[in-house]
Amino acid sequence: MILLTRVDHRLLHGQVAFSWTQNLGADCILIANDDVPQNDVRKTTIKLAKPQGVKLVIKNIEDSIAALKSGVTDKYKLFIVVESVEDAYKLTQGYPKLKSLNLGGLKAKKGTRKISKAVHLLPKEERLLEEMIQNNIEVEIRQVPGDKKVNLKNVL
Repeated sequence: MILLTRVDHRLLHGQVAFSWTQNLGADCILIANDDVPQNDVRKTTIKLAKPQGVKLVIKNIEDSIAALKSGVTDKYKLFIVVESVEDAYKLTQGYPKLKSLNLGGLKAKKGTRKISKAVHLLPKEERLLEEMIQNNIEVEIRQVPGDKKVNLKNVL
């Protein structure tokens, strides 16, 4: 069962590892990203942030979609974390059963627009998110579980 899919440019860090995982009751975290499985430094850093008693799986986007489709993840209370809106878009395109998305942290960079305290979007990212919303995916902004949910379509 997928509990939450989150976009966070920092992937797995204290807020995600402990606050979200504990609040959701997740027993498995899937990091879906094309760089991390190939990057030993990033992979090691992410493994260090893993909460005890929670399974951590790191896969590229294609393998993540294959795992979700195969049903091998069905036995877990799954928390999926992706690094970017593009990763989330690919994941939702490849696995249309994903019907909700949390935007938790997207850093400011050249050309981004500030949407919330911790979410900054490029025009291309806004278009991808609008397409996801049109495909009946609920996109909400919430940095930590205790924050009030803000529906993205109300702020775009």
